[in-house]
Amino acid sequence: MTSGWDAAAYLKRAEEAASHVAGVDQTTPLRPIENVGVIGAGTMGSGIAMVFANAGFAVTLVERDEAALEKGLARIREVYDRARAKGTLSGAEVGARQDRIAGATDLSVLGQADLIVEAVFEDMSVKSDIFTGLDRIAKPGAILATNTSALDVDAIAAVTKRPQDVVGLHFFSPAHVMRLLEIVRGAKTDASVLATVIALAKRIGKVGVTVGVCDGFCANRMLYPYLRQVDLLMEEGALPQDIDRVLTGFGLAMGPCAMLDMAGQDVAWFVRQRQLKNWPENMRYSRLADLLYERGRLGSKTGAGWYLYPSGPRSAEPDPVVETMIAEESGRLGITRRAIGDDEILERTLYALVNEGARLLGEGIVERASDIDLCYVYGMGFPAARGGPMAWADGVGIGRIHDAVRALHAKYDDNWAPAPLLGELAQRGRNFADFDKTPGAV
Repeated sequence: MTSGWDAAAYLKRAEEAASHVAGVDQTTPLRPIENVGVIGAGTMGSGIAMVFANAGFAVTLVERDEAALEKGLARIREVYDRARAKGTLSGAEVGARQDRIAGATDLSVLGQADLIVEAVFEDMSVKSDIFTGLDRIAKPGAILATNTSALDVDAIAAVTKRPQDVVGLHFFSPAHVMRLLEIVRGAKTDASVLATVIALAKRIGKVGVTVGVCDGFCANRMLYPYLRQVDLLMEEGALPQDIDRVLTGFGLAMGPCAMLDMAGQDVAWFVRQRQLKNWPENMRYSRLADLLYERGRLGSKTGAGWYLYPSGPRSAEPDPVVETMIAEESGRLGITRRAIGDDEILERTLYALVNEGARLLGEGIVERASDIDLCYVYGMGFPAARGGPMAWADGVGIGRIHDAVRALHAKYDDNWAPAPLLGELAQRGRNFADFDKTPGAV
């Protein structure tokens, strides 16, 4: 990128562009949204309930039993009490927001909801059961949304008789804080549903980015190859604290190892087990993170993950036990550990991110490179001053990144298979900004 490039202005333009989606325009009718149902009162569901209550919507939060419901409502009260104690909300504001949230343990109460957001455990059978029930209960024209972070929205829609009313609304945790909302457009999602939720994103203070259906959509799908490089770098000689230091030094809000410890190593483990059922032959897999899970090191919530947490979730310390585990795994694989420099850590992690972003663009999962940048700045903690991974890649040079990816592919395996679009852009001397201006001209 040129000197004087304004990242804030770029991101503002990206937000405006993201509201314009193929097949939707000013003539597309909007569905009225006033009453919102949220299914699941866990961390995500309670956060989503607060998002809508904060924006003035009446919310019904549904859980399977009174104990789980009360736990969720208590979590909401705790968040609002902290806001009142800090002075960010007045007592009257806290009371008004809490009053907008009602609890229930029976799905039938959602019969008149305009929008229902499912936010339960990330399991296809569980979600399918819920949507089968919603199909019987919800009123005609109600929007049925799933908060899945990776699962097939089309498969979820297919269990209903109204797939045109189903859409993905993937909030990022904590939902009442993070600005990104991935809007997942299913194959049969009606244009009026899409137009409504794009407008709704603005009403609830989110940056809405429309994405297509695939494993992980945009943000999480790009995370997969990034995290694979983290594990492979550790097998070859790096340690968790080395990788996190380099990436936070670059400007990320959190290093990948600390991030996984915060999110829960069990969450990532379930994703990998699902993916392993169809793992490509020529793509190296690291079992390092699996070893953490098998040893009960699920992250900060258990006091140990990649790091040790002697005094709570903010007290991460390097753990010699983990360093020994990593070294033993390197030995088992016959890998001679070596010193890995900061530049190699940065390039292998970020180039993997950019390469997958180019693949998403080429497949049409996202319409614009700037959509990816919004996902990463507002959902994944990429430094806003750099504009996002795709804008950053333009500054580095697409030709340079493509050459590096090709070299890594030759040295390693299909973890580094170059995205076709990356090669096309490099060959024609173009960049991602050019793609956004004229997508068909690459």
